[in-house]
Amino acid sequence: MKHEEKYTQFSLVQEMLDTPAVLKDFSLDNAGEVIAAIQKAGKLFMTGEGSSRIFPAKNAIYTAMCQGTSLNLATDGGRQAAEYDLSDYVVFGASNSGSTKEVITLFNQLKGRHKHLYGLTARENTKLAEMARETFVLKCGWEQAVAATKSVAEQGLFYQELLAQANGNTLKGQLGGLTDAVEDALTLDIDSEITQAIANAGIIHFAGRNDGVAEELTLKTNEITRKKSDYLEGTYAVHGIEEVMESDDVVIIIDPFKGELDKIRETLAEGVGTKVYAISDQETIFPTIKVKDAGPLKNYVYLAAGWNILVEVGVVLGINLDKAERARKIGNEFVG
Repeated sequence: MKHEEKYTQFSLVQEMLDTPAVLKDFSLDNAGEVIAAIQKAGKLFMTGEGSSRIFPAKNAIYTAMCQGTSLNLATDGGRQAAEYDLSDYVVFGASNSGSTKEVITLFNQLKGRHKHLYGLTARENTKLAEMARETFVLKCGWEQAVAATKSVAEQGLFYQELLAQANGNTLKGQLGGLTDAVEDALTLDIDSEITQAIANAGIIHFAGRNDGVAEELTLKTNEITRKKSDYLEGTYAVHGIEEVMESDDVVIIIDPFKGELDKIRETLAEGVGTKVYAISDQETIFPTIKVKDAGPLKNYVYLAAGWNILVEVGVVLGINLDKAERARKIGNEFVG
């Protein structure tokens, strides 16, 4: 994906290319109250739907767990969360529109008997803001394309910095390097054979950790390329899925576990005949889209590389990247 008219004619691509600047300029302001609430409660629940939850919440939990957090962190969608006892949790509801039905319904259930409800939106003066104790508004602005991109990255940084500050740390010193790595991942050349193989695939499988990256790219595949996709969590790719895979399927592994590469080659590449590719900061035994190492912020780089691939596939397929045929910008809007 380059700064060329065949790409930049789409708002989606322009918004993706805005992401490095969004990351570079990120700051978490006026969050003292919610940070103190998280420290006191020791529990944080992050809810939302689709792209407002998958990567932001799961990436935050993954990175915090890797760093040994003492906080109790959890996430699920609003409908399932409504069945939980969240009375001791600080609850964050993320909704770009501020009017996502599942989030509004949950907050309506919790308000009045729950002190710590917070919102994260991309708009001012929303229904969610009316119900939350405090609402934070993303600085990236409202996106025009159906598929959310730069807002996903900013939401991710918001939660990650929130947890860092709750533990007495900050991400500020790392954002410059992250910006460069994401810019590189967005604009690196994707081998045309890889692009064509993915464009021709029956199903595009993304395999990777339960950190939001592979799962979010699975969703983005539907919105951007209009192709069928599947998320293979963790090592699911070597635990029976080969029984129903076809030779025209493609598997894209995000930051693969080294100990599983030979098994994936044996069961999928050789056993089924699927084409397998990797996105990694190191070369692998498979054709690899190699990105820069960004340490604890690596997932933003993997996400950007995945966007790059999907844009290339969408362009090859001649798709309008901004306007899905059926999917809506606000998937399930609260009307009341």
